[in-house]
This record gives sequence, structure tokens and C-alpha cells, in this order.
Amino acid sequence: MRWAVLDSPIGEFSVAADATGVHAAHFGPVDGAQTDPPDPALRAVLAELRAYFAGELTEFTAPLAADRGSDFERAVWREMTLIPYGQTRTYGEVAARVGDPGGARAVGVACNRNPIPVIVPCHRIVGAGGKLVGFGGGLDRKRRLLELEAGVAFQRAWA
Repeated sequence: MRWAVLDSPIGEFSVAADATGVHAAHFGPVDGAQTDPPDPALRAVLAELRAYFAGELTEFTAPLAADRGSDFERAVWREMTLIPYGQTRTYGEVAARVGDPGGARAVGVACNRNPIPVIVPCHRIVGAGGKLVGFGGGLDRKRRLLELEAGVAFQRAWA
């Protein structure tokens, strides 16, 4: 597994991948990350990320290969991938969807432990009433990601 880094509208963003898929992502640079990696899997993920940040991609197709987390966390992460681009769900809604209606706080912990932010869109989970709370990359990044997606979704709906 190797790391690559790209400059994005939310700052430097690093991603780790190999032939089996994407293993991790990180806000900021990672030691040894390359900007122009020779690895085809990394190049493909970077191309998808560039297209996403340019508003041209609304669904990632790179396979996910993260192999950590509890059963509950993995269920939450799977549920995140089902939230449509440009939409949000509350922590409580996600908790109910994974079978733990009282588990909103546990969903927040799972979001914080998401090994592949942006690609597994934990930024689409918000507090009750749509309140912007909690994000490992900081609330400013969360807001910018949601604004990007909302703007693209709006343009596509009214084009």
C-alpha cells in the first residue's frame, strides 16, 4: 500500500491504495506520499478525487479495502456510502438504519473513526435539525464539502 497526496479545495488530501482498493485517506500530507505516483490504483483514485472536487464525479467507484473497525462501525460506514450525493442524514437516522435507534452518539464515534473520509462520506452526516457538528477534518472542511455537493446537485437538477 502506498500513499499519494493531492491539492484540493479543502487543502492537501492524502489517500492510500493498492491493487485491492482504497485503504485509507487523511486530511493533510502523509510522509512519503507522492503527488504523481506510478501505481495505477493510486492514479485511478486520484483521478476520481480530482473529478469529485471539480464537481464532475458524484459517486466513487474505486473499491474499498479498509479492513478495520467493529461490526457496528463497518455497518455505519456502509450506510454512509448509501447517502446520496448532495444529501445528508442525521446521526440518529443513521443509527436507526443500522439497527440501533438510540445509537446516535455511537454513530458519531464511528464517523470519527472512518478510515476513508470523503470517499466514504462521513461529511454527509449532520446533527439533529441539520446542525453542522463533528468532523475529523474540521467543521470548515465539512461545510465546504457539503456546499460543493449541494451546488453541483443544484446545477444538475436545474440544468
